[in-house]
Amino acid sequence: MTRKHQRLVGLLLAGATLGVAAVLVFQALDDTLVFFYSPSQAAEREFHPGEAIRLGGLVKAESVEHSADSLNVRFVVTDGANEIFVTFNGILPDLFRDGQGVVAEGSFLPNGTFAATEVLARHDENYMPKEVMDALREQGMLVEDNGEKNY
Repeated sequence: MTRKHQRLVGLLLAGATLGVAAVLVFQALDDTLVFFYSPSQAAEREFHPGEAIRLGGLVKAESVEHSADSLNVRFVVTDGANEIFVTFNGILPDLFRDGQGVVAEGSFLPNGTFAATEVLARHDENYMPKEVMDALREQGMLVEDNGEKNY
């Protein structure tokens, strides 16, 4: 085999190795590429208890329950079609309240309740993550009038 053929074979092997590595990386990241799941998307998919995800939607009106003797909080996240009960032990953001957009990071418990380790609320009256807005718009929960967002 000539040097030219050896270099060509070496380049082809290196390219094939890089291609296989890229495929393995993309397969490993497949489930983590989604920023969050809406309650409807979470209901369609089966998560293993302890599998870390982000859940986004609106805090259902009159669903927030504070524990009297601890920082435990229970509330419901909804997208209009489905609802998921969320538990959180910690201090909620100042902007957290009924009807507001929220993204909760955590995992599902075996009973189907979402145990949040972190709760994020929108940071001003004009911001909501694009993914949350799109999911709420699909469910008819978000109405836009003259460029103003009402939710």
